[in-house]
Amino acid sequence: MSQPRDNLPPRSSSQFQAHLVARNTLKWEEQKLRADADFKKNLSPTARQACEISDRIRDEEMRTVWTPDVEETMATTKHGAVFPGMMFMQAKERMEGTKLWRIVRRMPKGCLLHCHIDAMADFEHLIDELLKLPGMHLSANMPLVTAEAREDAKVVFRYRNEGDADGKAIWTPEYKARNFVLLSDAADSFPNGGQAGFVSWLLSRCMLSTMDSHEQHHGINAIWEKFEKCFSVVGTMTHYEPMLRCLLRRLMRVLKDDGINWVELRYGWPLNYCRDRQEEPEKDYTHFFQVVEEEVKLFQDSKEGRGFWGVTFIWSSRRSMETQKLLEHMQHCITTKKRFPHLIAGFDLVGHEDQGRSLDSLLPELLWFTEECKKERIQLPFFFHAGETLGDGDEVDDNLFDAILLGTRRIGHGYSLYKHPKLINMVKDRRILIESCPISNEVLRLCGSIMAHPLPALIAQGVCCSLSNDGPAILGQKSTGVSHDFWQALQGWKNLGLAGLGNLAENSVRWAAFEDEEDTAWWQGLGGIGSGTRARDNWLQEWREEWEGFCAWVIEEYGN
Repeated sequence: MSQPRDNLPPRSSSQFQAHLVARNTLKWEEQKLRADADFKKNLSPTARQACEISDRIRDEEMRTVWTPDVEETMATTKHGAVFPGMMFMQAKERMEGTKLWRIVRRMPKGCLLHCHIDAMADFEHLIDELLKLPGMHLSANMPLVTAEAREDAKVVFRYRNEGDADGKAIWTPEYKARNFVLLSDAADSFPNGGQAGFVSWLLSRCMLSTMDSHEQHHGINAIWEKFEKCFSVVGTMTHYEPMLRCLLRRLMRVLKDDGINWVELRYGWPLNYCRDRQEEPEKDYTHFFQVVEEEVKLFQDSKEGRGFWGVTFIWSSRRSMETQKLLEHMQHCITTKKRFPHLIAGFDLVGHEDQGRSLDSLLPELLWFTEECKKERIQLPFFFHAGETLGDGDEVDDNLFDAILLGTRRIGHGYSLYKHPKLINMVKDRRILIESCPISNEVLRLCGSIMAHPLPALIAQGVCCSLSNDGPAILGQKSTGVSHDFWQALQGWKNLGLAGLGNLAENSVRWAAFEDEEDTAWWQGLGGIGSGTRARDNWLQEWREEWEGFCAWVIEEYGN
């Protein structure tokens, strides 16, 4: 009896070749259905060559960088198993030394459509500036004596003409809760290392650690609890005029350097913002947005800010608010929009979907808001967070249905959308963009790594998407740019390629809220150059020119 191997058909057989032809035909037909198909089909010769070079570099680095054989000790002890698309916190250090990282960093990324202002700070720089400010004080709701207290206490930073107690007191059992102490004295007297130890402790209260992101077995609610604690600490650090200016200046510089020319910041601060050297918070949001106007203009007029298109805000109320407070916050949104029409682009609801109120439960408030906008003759479209959940068919997952029916122009995250064929068709028909944030979804435990993320499934089904970073500083990226998300997508998904990244970046420009537009004009403007407003046409053309220049650089730098 002959061995089975002896009966295998040769690869040159007609049967084998017929199978290859059928397989390649299917792949070609599937590629035509993808959301990025037209972009890839219309690549210039320069862009096509750059994409081929990028593919070869990716393949090379998969063999030479992302394998345990390269650095066995590091692979097995420091970072765990090494593989393409591994968990972000494990991959970050290694990715930033690759050729592919250098390419992604150089790439023009268009617009950042989904991020939260408090989570966009360079915390090391921010804390350094905070410690220099005269009159800055610190309080806590309990003595910060134990490690547990320093981990869980609610801490507040505020300008005060004078404090309530000596700075050393906050680290002792004698400290009276909510007394303000001078920040510099408290930092110098920190029991574990003085000011350097204080900075390390404060950084740990502002961002998630590598361990936080790895402990997937604790589930989504546990990581969200710490995530929201970070926001509460950062908020009182930044809700003060000098710190706001510091945050905005640093943010715009970093984004511009990362290839971002326009940013839409989710903003939902309560009325606790104070002017420079003022103890009493403002009664409305006028001064805040005056500061924004000033800082954006200063940056655009500077040498490093040349070509920066601007900043706008998506007003974001917390979905956990009780009705009266929510209506008051919505009213402030409308009032502020009338005063600063170019700085308020739309409205959203934020916070942990699994533990907040659903869109269904908030329908009365949302319908009231819509009618008030009509009465005031202002445009405040919805840009809803929805589907940021592992659920399927529960109340949280149903937010996707309500978001679409309420006319949302974009969907933040849309993680669970891939489970709903009917909704996918509606999103495509209504030209709703998905603001995808892969690293955020991984760190907040929706998926184990980029390899398990549903974004490729949405792209393959023709859903238009863009890449965003959500809250990179709090998520532990130590950067406010979006290059890490772009790199993870490029390295993790072979079907995407550099051309796919280009399409995601172009989408961000096409779907950006540059100007007030009626729904009809908005949908028409998504067709590309010549179909939208002058601003959209101009900046879309500018991005395409930057893209071609970038592709030429890739060829010049890596053509050999």
